[in-house]
Amino acid sequence: MLRRLILFLGLALGGVAAAATAPPVANAPQGEQPRIMVMLRLGAEHYRAGNSYGGDYGDPMGQEVRLRIARKIARDHRLTLLESWPMQVVGVDCLIMAVTDGRSAEAAAAEVAKEQGVEWSQPLNTFEMLGAAPASYNDRLSAAQPAMARWHLPSLHQFSTGRGQTIAIVDSRIDTAHPDFVGQTIAVQNFVPGNLAVAERHGTGVAGIIAARTNNAVGIAGVAPGAHILGLRACWERPLGGATVCDTLSLAKAMTYALEHKVDVVNLSLTGPPDRLLATLISIGLARGMTIVAAVDQNHPHLSFPSSVAGVLPVGDERLSAREANVYIAPGRDVPTTEPEGRWRLVSGSSYATAHVSGLAALLRQLSPRRGVGFVASTAMGPPGVIDACAAVARLSALDADACRSRS
Repeated sequence: MLRRLILFLGLALGGVAAAATAPPVANAPQGEQPRIMVMLRLGAEHYRAGNSYGGDYGDPMGQEVRLRIARKIARDHRLTLLESWPMQVVGVDCLIMAVTDGRSAEAAAAEVAKEQGVEWSQPLNTFEMLGAAPASYNDRLSAAQPAMARWHLPSLHQFSTGRGQTIAIVDSRIDTAHPDFVGQTIAVQNFVPGNLAVAERHGTGVAGIIAARTNNAVGIAGVAPGAHILGLRACWERPLGGATVCDTLSLAKAMTYALEHKVDVVNLSLTGPPDRLLATLISIGLARGMTIVAAVDQNHPHLSFPSSVAGVLPVGDERLSAREANVYIAPGRDVPTTEPEGRWRLVSGSSYATAHVSGLAALLRQLSPRRGVGFVASTAMGPPGVIDACAAVARLSALDADACRSRS
């Protein structure tokens, strides 16, 4: 703890995390049909040296003949013709065809290559640019973030940033003008009487862990920097730096708003007594495919609400034993995060562990082909206990979990 505090203070005074590079990892699009390229030999009457076509190749009659031949090849070999492209310099007509019956591109290409008039056929290959993805971020406090060492965020972000996902943070007011939120998509709604437009610490800190902008040379890096954040103010700070509290009505209003706007993830960094109305709203959200993440009370882990609602992801910080039944353990001790008035501070507690898991849930939902009702958050996250973020992302992508864990 002392070492991390010293590092945090040093970085806050102007240190910049060193940039490094790592080789990119291939990530082929999921669910895309394999495609092949069929190089149809051009007749001598159509092709002349000097990269030009003769005869009637360019006129409507010639085009119709070519199209008829292409369609016949596709029909005979159970393929779908997508497009054609005359390649004068090679002397072939390149036909792009999709394999729709489960065969591999290699098998289909080998079959078509035997067709009379086909010069050759091959899979439509994918190539990657060799620009290296960062192995670390230049955010000044990122080296002090526990998630950098344990979750290897830059490696995860090569595959997912939470893009396309909306995370509702049901909490106190977020400081949307904070430097670490510049360029981020954050909207706010207030459900607390007396609409006091003053940013508050707890909500701002939770939002920073989830969605702080990466590589902006200040502050921290969020777990899901590509997500859309919906700040639902249902809680408020008591005077003179007192506790942050909520009530059933404000929380119910916020949850109803989240349901009406079909958010993807709901972050509930709070705990309290069992509440039938809130339990009903949460259950409706879960039935509609939402991922709902809630904090576990360190002193009463088995009695915490709403984390005890079936289907909610219950989260605690490192103070809870990894053997605690059905609880996910995430970074939550001495975590640097955002604070109102453009500042940063160290925080601890299950509230901030919950924020980490909400961010990770958004990464997983972006990757999952079943993002709605069919998405099972606990299956994607892995078994309860200390979360292996590399393994969780690897389940839904081409990320190499072992290589991810080995990166410093």
